[in-house]
Amino acid sequence: MTDSKPAQARARVAPAGLMFLAITSIGWGFNWPVTKYLLGELPPLTFRGMTGVIGAALLAALALARGQSLKVSPALWPRLMLAALLNVTGWMVLMAFALLWLPASETALIAYTMPVWAAMLAWPVLGERPTLLRSIALVMAFAGLAAIMGGNGVSASVTKLPGIVMALVGSIGFALGTVLAKKFPLYLPPITSAAWQIGLGCFPVAIIGLTIETTHLEAVTRLGWMLLFYSTVIQFCVAYVAWFAALARLPASVAAIGTMAVPVIGVTVSALTLHEPLGPGQIAALIFTLAGVALAARS
Repeated sequence: MTDSKPAQARARVAPAGLMFLAITSIGWGFNWPVTKYLLGELPPLTFRGMTGVIGAALLAALALARGQSLKVSPALWPRLMLAALLNVTGWMVLMAFALLWLPASETALIAYTMPVWAAMLAWPVLGERPTLLRSIALVMAFAGLAAIMGGNGVSASVTKLPGIVMALVGSIGFALGTVLAKKFPLYLPPITSAAWQIGLGCFPVAIIGLTIETTHLEAVTRLGWMLLFYSTVIQFCVAYVAWFAALARLPASVAAIGTMAVPVIGVTVSALTLHEPLGPGQIAALIFTLAGVALAARS
């Protein structure tokens, strides 16, 4: 009797967790073609920085509305700043610039090799020796990258090499931030942690963007303003809150595997809305990348 009640409780909350995971995957998946489109109307640093700052402010307001404190103890500030640098500043800047060289579909695929790099970095940082599954996952991830680079010929690969490097460095940096968060955890409520990381990570990006870039808001189309609302509110607030809600209700491995829907959505929507190629090379990259991430999550 004692064991059946927790099992029944898990059965009740699992559908809610999967629902929140689906909201997260859709919110983040659609954001790749959204960002690609907006980069045609707004400069990258100003766009990514300002949407992040506004999104962080909305998350902070949500945290306060839920009765969560925004106070950070002095001992946590170094960890918080490092997490913001790796998980937000590097990710936002590098992925935004990668989209200038790469289609949104390919950028999303490279970005979501992150679990593979996290599994590999866990060895030197956390002392977790790589298993056979993790080694296979690494091979699969490199196979996916090779498919992306070779999908449209050598000349095309050389042209998009800067984007591949930026997306790869951003993904590895995010993975390092994830692993370091396990070694040096942030003892903060989830929404508060996200608000601080996004705010601290995006504020310098916004300042630099406003200083060195020229923004013509009058040139932003009606669709552009709608997509800006999406990128700020849906991506930063709704999807992040849904992610934390999913993590609270699902095992971490299930949640990690569930995020594999993000690049699938990104690739599919980019092909439909931006008319990006979806040929054998892209499909092979998708299969190799998702297989690698699945193995990394299971290991």
